Amino acid sequence: MSELLATTGTIAAIATAIVPQQGSVGIVRVSGSQALAIAQTLFHAPGKQVWESHRILYGYIRHPQTRQLVDEALLLIMKAPRSYTREDVIEFHCHGGIMAVQQVLQLCLENGARLAQAGEFTLRAFLHGRLDLTQAEGIADLVGAKSPQAAQAALAGLQGKLAHPIRQLRTNCLDILAEIEARIDFEEDLPPLDDKVIISAIENISAEISRLLATKDQGELLRSGLKVAIVGRPNVGKSSLLNAWSQSDRAIVTDLPGTTRDVVESQLVVGGIPVQVLDTAGIRATSDQVEKIGVERSRHAANTADLVLLTIDAATGWTTDDQEIYEQVQHRPLILVINKIDLVEKQFLTSLKYPQNIHHIVYTAAAQKQGISHLETAILALVKTEKLQAADMDLAINQRQAAALTQAKISLEQVQATINQQLPLDFWTIDLRGAIHALGEITGEEVTESVLDRIFSKFCIGK
Repeated sequence: MSELLATTGTIAAIATAIVPQQGSVGIVRVSGSQALAIAQTLFHAPGKQVWESHRILYGYIRHPQTRQLVDEALLLIMKAPRSYTREDVIEFHCHGGIMAVQQVLQLCLENGARLAQAGEFTLRAFLHGRLDLTQAEGIADLVGAKSPQAAQAALAGLQGKLAHPIRQLRTNCLDILAEIEARIDFEEDLPPLDDKVIISAIENISAEISRLLATKDQGELLRSGLKVAIVGRPNVGKSSLLNAWSQSDRAIVTDLPGTTRDVVESQLVVGGIPVQVLDTAGIRATSDQVEKIGVERSRHAANTADLVLLTIDAATGWTTDDQEIYEQVQHRPLILVINKIDLVEKQFLTSLKYPQNIHHIVYTAAAQKQGISHLETAILALVKTEKLQAADMDLAINQRQAAALTQAKISLEQVQATINQQLPLDFWTIDLRGAIHALGEITGEEVTESVLDRIFSKFCIGK
């Protein structure tokens, strides 16, 4: 039995972010059979406040032996089964910062609780039937959401909008299996199966699985974001572009080539998609050892980015150095950014030469903060061209769910092949059971310990 699944006993953890000298409230959460006893040991509620479920008490947290005051706080009581874990849960709402919540947590650990493991509160909610696995993963996605759209997709999962179609698909597979097994057990009493009806039902299930699988790329995009690298030779305005785009002075801008020596990062949201923008050092041959390291990091950033913004100087035009950089990054999705257009005549722009196979071009004057909206429009258009836009924003599956759906689809295709080969009914059931198992893994109706380990170990402690 893995440590993660050893869910006996009472657990405690800090359930809010700890930021020194910031945050007005810090919460210590306790779940398990001893939760109320721990609260009664540590918390003093003056007056005639009633200790009942779903009531907030005001009072003081004291050390049970020394009676030393630890914090003035609120106590929230949630008795089983009306709680997040369906166990008795109490929460100490303390003053924010570091010391108060850490001292309260330590007192809980000294008085019958153990420190919760990553994701253990949500794991208990799953094991006690309050959540299925898609809802649990929705919680993790909501906590880590980097944009409003990512949060909406996570909420959709939390509300069961993914679980419902998955359960229906599994039910449909179970119905088909029941029909087949009935013919195996009572062959003489029932009419023979209509192969075409079974195949048609399987094709309908496979089509719905394909629709769900089509949301995988959008799900990854919403969760992980788009990694965009601004590359080009020195002094073409890469740092100015980052500053104008992020509306901040993240990068140092001078007229001297080679000012940027390292990769500078900024986090943005474009059209609901989280974007990690990397301003890289100018790529050129150099004898400066520090600049050499920066150039290598630039090349690495470009080669690992989802999208490259190859930036050139409108006044200088396409140079041999630009061509060399282009040859290094042309295998990546790419937008050509022609910058500093405020320094040249419009007629000059029409005569600029660049490789004909560059189809996405944007004109900017980054120092004047011009062209940024056009750049964002081009990025979103390229995202759609790369087929990363899902048709249904309410459904955005993750890699684990996609793997299980893919396995279910393969199993159903094998069932069809078995039927077409006119093999006995017993053979039909083998892969059909495989599809049912794969679909059950998504919601947790069929789940292994290793799957739970992998899912809940990614949660933060206290969730």
